[in-house]
Amino acid sequence: MRMTLRVVFAGTPDFSVPTAQALLDRPEQFEMVAVFTQPDRPAGRGRRPRPSPIKRLAVAYGIEVHQPRMLRGYAPMLAALHPDVMVVVAYGLLLPPEILAVPELGCVNVHASLLPRWRGAAPIPRAIEAGDVDTGVTIMLMDEGLDTGPTLAVSNIAIGERDTAGTVHDRLAMLGSELLADTLLQLEQGLIQPVAQDSKLATHAPKLSKQESRIDWSQSATGIARRIRAFNPWPVAYGCLRGQRVRFLNAVVSDQQDGHPPGTVVSVGDAGIEVSCGCGSLILTELQREGGKQMPAQAFVNGFPLIAGEQFDVPSSEH
Repeated sequence: MRMTLRVVFAGTPDFSVPTAQALLDRPEQFEMVAVFTQPDRPAGRGRRPRPSPIKRLAVAYGIEVHQPRMLRGYAPMLAALHPDVMVVVAYGLLLPPEILAVPELGCVNVHASLLPRWRGAAPIPRAIEAGDVDTGVTIMLMDEGLDTGPTLAVSNIAIGERDTAGTVHDRLAMLGSELLADTLLQLEQGLIQPVAQDSKLATHAPKLSKQESRIDWSQSATGIARRIRAFNPWPVAYGCLRGQRVRFLNAVVSDQQDGHPPGTVVSVGDAGIEVSCGCGSLILTELQREGGKQMPAQAFVNGFPLIAGEQFDVPSSEH
């Protein structure tokens, strides 16, 4: 048995950080010999290149960082690092076969869903949008497919009626960090038998787009509430009222039956702003004016008074 596992870590966004940190916090068991992450991207008003959260963590620990735009041709360099395992968490690049073949224990992925449900780029928001009552983290041995490899460990959490993609993201990031380290040690000791996924049960989680974020009030209140929570923090659902774009951060389904035309402001109260939908009505509980701060509905209407009977419009253009 190895004294420590030599780990190459591949990740990019905030979701990756807790898992990388968990490995760094156990130097007697894991040695992180290099980090792969996406190239620096322009960000902020000045559009200056900004390093990824994982790059910032690696630099703080003095770990070698690589930022290729593609991984083909990198197998010899990776092999020279003599990794026992490559850990991949929301990296953003597919690993070609020659990379998958390098680490002795394979390439191990932390995926934010209960595979085979929600393979793909946006498993957290798609689970909320679909009305799933739970989700979780799957530790998987990677193969050449998209999230198709055999699973090593699974842990689940409930999705609450006020959970957003942001709150679920944070919980799953911590859950993955807690699950991965022990899973790697069990894999190294031969204590885990990989389990093949049943592809017949697979669903796909395509990447979100801004074009999806406009609310269609003719849909059901249940479906709209899920979409609002699924699209928080990005791309954020919205509607237009009085020619201004209003963003919706959270909402719940009303118990009241409503007969108003879809998109009508039914009432404004302490609980929130009730809006009629194609089926039922919705209570908007957190909102944001364009260029403003997000705030509870009660605070929102203090600066943007709403009147029962007003109608949300279809936006005149997409941005």
